[in-house]
Amino acid sequence: MGAHKRGLFKISHVLTLLLVLIGLCAPIVAGTKHVSIKNKLGSGKNMTLHCQSKDNDLGTHDIADGDEYGWEFSDNVFGTTLFFCDLGWEKVADYHFNTYSFGRDFVRCNAGCSWLVSAEGIYGLNGQTGLWEFMYHWPSRVISQYL
Repeated sequence: MGAHKRGLFKISHVLTLLLVLIGLCAPIVAGTKHVSIKNKLGSGKNMTLHCQSKDNDLGTHDIADGDEYGWEFSDNVFGTTLFFCDLGWEKVADYHFNTYSFGRDFVRCNAGCSWLVSAEGIYGLNGQTGLWEFMYHWPSRVISQYL
């Protein structure tokens, strides 16, 4: 085989490998996910959210009791998508929690992650079971002050 044919053979293998990799990654980025966070603190308590990822700062939002905030995104090809929020309300000054983590939520959340923020803590909807799961506890000093 001549040098020219060997070069074309190597290029075609590299292109084939690249196409296979793109095909494997396509399901990860295909489709849009939605995250929503609902304020269920009750008694007219507002909460403040500041949500972001490594690449996107979604800003700070004041969420009234009963209202919700949400956004849409697509998972990255590396399977490392992570969105997190800092939440504050009457009893909690600054609580940090992950609202979407690819490793934890890719299957659990299906097309999106729904969260309920309550006086007890934060519940997440499991898209596979359809059940709300208690996911995040407030610090113990908050619980004792609230009860």
